[in-house]
Amino acid sequence: MDAIIEQQEPQDLDAIEDLLDRAFGTDRHTKTAYRFRDKTPPVDDLSLVARQDGRLVGTLRFWPAVIVADDGQRMEVLLLGPIAVEPDLKGVGIGRTLMRAGLDKAREIGHRIVILVGDFDYYSRLGFERVPEGAIRFPGWVDESRILYMDLVPGAFGNLNGHLVPLDQVEA
Repeated sequence: MDAIIEQQEPQDLDAIEDLLDRAFGTDRHTKTAYRFRDKTPPVDDLSLVARQDGRLVGTLRFWPAVIVADDGQRMEVLLLGPIAVEPDLKGVGIGRTLMRAGLDKAREIGHRIVILVGDFDYYSRLGFERVPEGAIRFPGWVDESRILYMDLVPGAFGNLNGHLVPLDQVEA
């Protein structure tokens, strides 16, 4: 894998959207995870791209969120995704390299938990675990078996239980 991982730049946005369309289709915006991110900006420090010979070939973003428990307690988390790699380069390690770089950086800047909706067989190889059934509720339908988490701080997830809300939509 000879891709270089670096910070996303503003001029990358069109290329990222084109890549996401190729990777996931143009109907991707109808999914709950996309609607969740609609009005919330990603975490700039954790918006990464992979470049190969100057060409953008991968993208990874994280979004600020909060799990609000029924008793009102709150835990800030990151929602990972989307992560995408040029379809003709899948399987060569670009996605795993992007993920490791993003997770390492998130840990370094003090984040505690990452949540995502994705394929357990793929993400478990990177250390993600299934969220216990019903523990995290999204604002819309999500296949619960695909809600995964990773503790960036050992034991951070604990008995976390509640609704996932974009950070900028949580009332003070």
